[in-house]
Amino acid sequence: MEIVFLGTGGGRFNLISQARRTGGFYISGPLRLHVDPGPGALGACHDFSIDPRRTDAVVVTHNHIDHLNDAALMLEAINCFPDRKRGTLIAAKSILAGDEYGEKGISTYFIKKLRRAHVAVQGKPIRLGGATLMPTPVRHEDRTGFGFVLEMDGERLGYTSDTEYFPGLFAHFARCGILVANSLKAGADGVPGHLYSATTARLLSECRPKLCVISHMGQSLIKSGPDAEAKKIEKASGVRTIAATDGMRIDVRTLKVKR
Repeated sequence: MEIVFLGTGGGRFNLISQARRTGGFYISGPLRLHVDPGPGALGACHDFSIDPRRTDAVVVTHNHIDHLNDAALMLEAINCFPDRKRGTLIAAKSILAGDEYGEKGISTYFIKKLRRAHVAVQGKPIRLGGATLMPTPVRHEDRTGFGFVLEMDGERLGYTSDTEYFPGLFAHFARCGILVANSLKAGADGVPGHLYSATTARLLSECRPKLCVISHMGQSLIKSGPDAEAKKIEKASGVRTIAATDGMRIDVRTLKVKR
């Protein structure tokens, strides 16, 4: 199993400046999953040698544009042959069923082309062939959002999605070989809903994966220096931590990194 980072930036300021891309990340193995395909996801696929037509599932963890913008486009790529349904969408309730305003993040036009679509429910596993995706809880503006743990090819990969730290979060990522942590900020700024370096370190010290990869980095963390923040997190947590870069690849089994 391999992870390819199609974008490592997050937050509205980076979203507009594109200091870091916002295409989410891609997991390839027995199944191919595109996670949180934000703006520029399709272009990043082509730039980093990913064929979007071969994707088996798209995962959209919540109804924010930096995670969702190119999702319909990626579903169109999966279904480039309109005479047959294929592919799976796993998404928050706000995306598939509608938010508090009654609006869906992805239109029925694209959803009806799929073989199946799942509303992610925290704690309810979703089977994908030989893989299992377990949605995990978050504390974020979209209350229907989720992180996940993916078990595939004998490996266990965790993803926090966007969430602030809260007691008990660590238990959901126990025994993960790799944890991809959306560590948006260098420090606390009084705005809830996201991890920052100190709370990422606290989470890691509790769940203790073999490797943490910080991604979805906002403007303040980018300015502080992602590698410096990763070292700070590693020192505080005792867990090997690296900052993702656009186009970076990681072998989940060996933990080898290609930049």
